[in-house]
Amino acid sequence: MAHANARLTLHGRRLLVSRVIDDRRPVAHVAKELGVSRQCAHRWIARFRAEGEAGLLDRSSRPHHCPRRVAPEVEQQVLQMRRDERRGQDWIGPELGIPARTVGPILRRHLVPLLHTCDPLTGEVIRASKTTAVRYERDTPGDLVHVDVKKIGRIPNGGGWKAHGRGERPNYKRRVGYDYVHAAVDDHTRLAYAEILTDETGATCAAFLTRAADFFAEHGISIRQVISDNALNDTRSRDFADAIDSIGAQHITIKAHCPWQNGKVERFNRTVQTEWAYHQVFLTNDERATALAPWLDYYNTRRRHSAIGGLPPISRLS
Repeated sequence: MAHANARLTLHGRRLLVSRVIDDRRPVAHVAKELGVSRQCAHRWIARFRAEGEAGLLDRSSRPHHCPRRVAPEVEQQVLQMRRDERRGQDWIGPELGIPARTVGPILRRHLVPLLHTCDPLTGEVIRASKTTAVRYERDTPGDLVHVDVKKIGRIPNGGGWKAHGRGERPNYKRRVGYDYVHAAVDDHTRLAYAEILTDETGATCAAFLTRAADFFAEHGISIRQVISDNALNDTRSRDFADAIDSIGAQHITIKAHCPWQNGKVERFNRTVQTEWAYHQVFLTNDERATALAPWLDYYNTRRRHSAIGGLPPISRLS
């Protein structure tokens, strides 16, 4: 992998050397072809002539000497105080008489975990970190389908607080309940299917998955894997397991406490809220429920999706 700020990759540098040294072409012409300055091209040519192939490899940008770096003894004091007191850089710095902005790099350099991931009593790491997350995208539609359930409050007849404010509202009733928006999103295309159901039991999730598989089949997608969180209605339900078997798929789950691994449907849930459920004022729950299907069609066929180059999900099926 090339350096983060490098204009040329290793292949580009070899191409530069080949055209200048082997083909005996002018450096200025080759530099213009490859989109770099003449100074940059001369630098790579000089490094190749001095070191050969090894001269084209990336080098560390770290300086050979850091005269203003804190002494190793001070670094050890910072680490020891962090272990003993379990406090942050804004507290440790003044205690040791050094800037807080100096303490932060010391902690990062020694891979000290962040305070919010640690037990405040013992200092042991007890919470997962997003550093375990890896962005991915399957190559083929149907290779992986993300499923999840989003619970949203029902709207009382006449509208809720969004329509009338926080005071008394007409026909106001407490505990009007929830709608359960079940969603399935294809990993490659981002094509989505959603339904509003009355609960999130295993049997309900199983029936939804079967209908979602039919929806994807209508678009030429055969589901091979289904990923979900570790909710009991997905992991211990016999009905859900039977539904997975009936569509010929494999069920996988995310790592515990790492919802970003099911991130495509989690992001869809957020879009559902901002662009459908809470985008406008609805006066009845049925009015909002009726608006889901048209919005879902818009999402799949016309709405621009930033993760797939500003195109709608349906574009990846054609």
